[in-house]
Amino acid sequence: MTTIWGVHNDQPQLDLVANGFVSIGWDDLGDLTDLKDDREDAKERVARKRPYLKPGAIPVTAGTLLSFRHRMRPGDLVIYPYKPDSTINIGRITGDYYFAKDAPTHANRRPVTWLRTSIPRTTFSQSARYEIGSAVTVFQVKQHKQEFLDFLDGATSATAPSVAEAEPEAAADEAADQPDPERIETYTRDFIIETLMTKLEGIDFEHFVAHLLGAMGYRTEVTSPSRDGGYDILASHDPLLLEPPIVKVQCKRTTSSIGRPEVQQLTGTLAAGGSELGLFVTLGSYSADAQHEERHRQNLRLINGRQLVKLIFEHYDKFSLEYKRLLPLRPVYIVDSTLS
Repeated sequence: MTTIWGVHNDQPQLDLVANGFVSIGWDDLGDLTDLKDDREDAKERVARKRPYLKPGAIPVTAGTLLSFRHRMRPGDLVIYPYKPDSTINIGRITGDYYFAKDAPTHANRRPVTWLRTSIPRTTFSQSARYEIGSAVTVFQVKQHKQEFLDFLDGATSATAPSVAEAEPEAAADEAADQPDPERIETYTRDFIIETLMTKLEGIDFEHFVAHLLGAMGYRTEVTSPSRDGGYDILASHDPLLLEPPIVKVQCKRTTSSIGRPEVQQLTGTLAAGGSELGLFVTLGSYSADAQHEERHRQNLRLINGRQLVKLIFEHYDKFSLEYKRLLPLRPVYIVDSTLS
């Protein structure tokens, strides 16, 4: 039976997908090649290298080391959630553990051939997303293993709950079991993306983005479908939308990846000289080529789903009652164990 592992990585600049590996940090623990497949030996090593750890954290760290060094095997599948754009990557482990001694960070690695990349999180059921949001760095995916295998086989998950089933109250109940701030934020982010995707039509999403820009201090005008020439919204700090810079906004209500050609459609409408700026907003992510286009253009800004949710959080208090009913949110204080 295929084993599926989950690996969390907090160093997106390593580009695990492009470079074909998964890694864990903890470089202070050194090369794990000589680590025995023995829990007591692993615990002794962790205690010696990290004397500042609380006693309860030592077995958890030792278990992670053993999983990455010994339990993972070539042929196993691995799921790597990519936080910057809230997507998921699935690959197959193709070799044994190795220590990349010249790497500046995350030298503990395993080679991976990536099978599917940049998968929208909302492709999977809420409970599956919750499982791979484990607070542990390396963990085995068991409860929703078949759902991920079915996805790789081309099946569409029939277990994903509708937005109606995923009400905010359910988040509070589920979060109470494991009150981890990041997991609760992830659940809320998924709820927002899923709601905007399923509850709004394309033109409705454009009006929602215009409303958000209004909450941010912009005057906006949504173009009619017949006048859509590569952009959906005009925005400006000028009440009459006459004084530059004028922002042309293109909206795509999709959780898929946006490519460079779609972005260039927007940039092709911009006047030269900096009087017009381009803003692309999507619920999904952007391809590497599209991100390259943004880096080389001072008049272009790309907003992915994760960044859109962050803006919603920041300006939610200025939302109309209509949109607060669409996205019923409330601020909550949560214990942050990283500060203790």
